Amino acid sequence: MVQHLVDLLDTWLPTYQEDWVLAVLTQVQGSSYRKPGAIMLFHPMGKSLGMLSGGCLEADLRRHAQRAIQTQQVLQLTYDATDESDTSYQLGCGGIVNIMMVSLNKANNYLGLVKVHDALMRGDSGTYQLNIAEDGASSHAVSGLFVEQQSGSPTAITLNTKTQKVQQQHNTVLNIPLRPPVHIGIFGGGLDAQPIAQMAQTMGWKVSVFDERTAYARTYDFPGCQIIKHQTPSISQDVLKGLDAAFVMSHNLQIDAKTLKALQPLGLAYISLLGPVHRRDKVLDIAELSVDDFSGYFSAPAGLALGGELPGSVALSILSQCHGVLYHSKLTSLDCVML
Repeated sequence: MVQHLVDLLDTWLPTYQEDWVLAVLTQVQGSSYRKPGAIMLFHPMGKSLGMLSGGCLEADLRRHAQRAIQTQQVLQLTYDATDESDTSYQLGCGGIVNIMMVSLNKANNYLGLVKVHDALMRGDSGTYQLNIAEDGASSHAVSGLFVEQQSGSPTAITLNTKTQKVQQQHNTVLNIPLRPPVHIGIFGGGLDAQPIAQMAQTMGWKVSVFDERTAYARTYDFPGCQIIKHQTPSISQDVLKGLDAAFVMSHNLQIDAKTLKALQPLGLAYISLLGPVHRRDKVLDIAELSVDDFSGYFSAPAGLALGGELPGSVALSILSQCHGVLYHSKLTSLDCVML
């Protein structure tokens, strides 16, 4: 189930002029399945996009969405799971969550979500500013604005930046940091790359597969992926700079060396090289590089010590490590991956 906002908006956009309702998690006290800034969309015919809980609240929110459409008023809802004797919604997280529901319409410019979609599709990061209105206020009084990150601003928007409430004059504004989906490059389109591509797409990540060899990285083996059939040194720098992470796994010493040589100056957050330590040293020697030349997280051997040796297990190992790096989690390195 893909949950990135750009995927929700992709589905919403063809019918955005219909009576959709936005539900946004505005505040959490204690624990919650989702964090503030999480967004869900409801259609009057019962369709919903996204999730705000693990399935505990969605049915009740669907009922409230109908009321938001009928009244064209803002709904402020609070779900309190701190009282364990109250089994109304069977919440398992034990926290208090506040949710605002607003009807999307022409009068409130659909809360600026069309422009949010356009910006994310362009690859722009920024902050979605949504003002919080009182319960019962007109839906017309709510506005949403996407403010792009300045191009010269260094890493102002990161994967773990938190949503914040700020007071602006007489309004309370929810600042929700947004960025395009994670974009990974798989350099080597063999059989063992397929589960990486599949798992990454399940998480909503964008996947590009690079392989200059004719028999590799075939389109039908990597559905939904961008396929680039060029030698890495000849690939546009704009394409390579658009990556968040790179997995180098062609199983060819010369190709892997050329790839690392092209990727090293880019300062990607995560680069992994498949194979044991002695192979890593050979590849680096051919590329005239050392481990210390990489400014980001260079994982070689690639992945975490999760056990297993088949492609699916290796894919889980590498993607877990990459996910931890991108979201600034603590990691335990894997001593060696033998393939």
